[in-house]
Amino acid sequence: MPSYAFTLILCGADPTEPDVARTLEAGGCDDALFGVQAGVPFADFDREAPTMGDAVLSAIRDVEKVPALTVLRVEPDDLVTASGIASRIGRTRESVRLLIEGKRGPGGFPPPVARLEGRTRVWRWTEVAQWLADAIGTASTPDGAMLAAINAWLELRRYGQSLRRTEHRGEFAHLVRDESDRLSA
Repeated sequence: MPSYAFTLILCGADPTEPDVARTLEAGGCDDALFGVQAGVPFADFDREAPTMGDAVLSAIRDVEKVPALTVLRVEPDDLVTASGIASRIGRTRESVRLLIEGKRGPGGFPPPVARLEGRTRVWRWTEVAQWLADAIGTASTPDGAMLAAINAWLELRRYGQSLRRTEHRGEFAHLVRDESDRLSA
């Protein structure tokens, strides 16, 4: 069975505390290294599963067996800068800049989804990877869309709770139901 490496960013208890660590290991997380970096708890997994999606979802379930821990997101994240793109595809930052500007390759590079502080552009890795596969024949990353969907679900779960307490909760629930119905069709 294949093994998948990924990191879960956590919120809550320190997973390195002995009681928490024992509970995590007993709950099926014996294939992870837990730590805290800059005050943020994380879990580096190397999990065997039929697919990347199966690996990540089972890891989330296992971590969240500890009531004091919540998974916030999965890395590698879907959002990347030009430098991040260069790192992921083994090219220089300048080579990626030329692709972005259409000075190399066929043009039509995906537009950025945001600008941080009006300067640093950010793209969705799933869109960039698909463009790279179509435009210049690099290997696609089939797990990218799955990771993006899982992160979107984690964000919806996180922020949806606060929306339930607002006057827009009915509209929000309607949008979620419509999208769920569309996906299951």
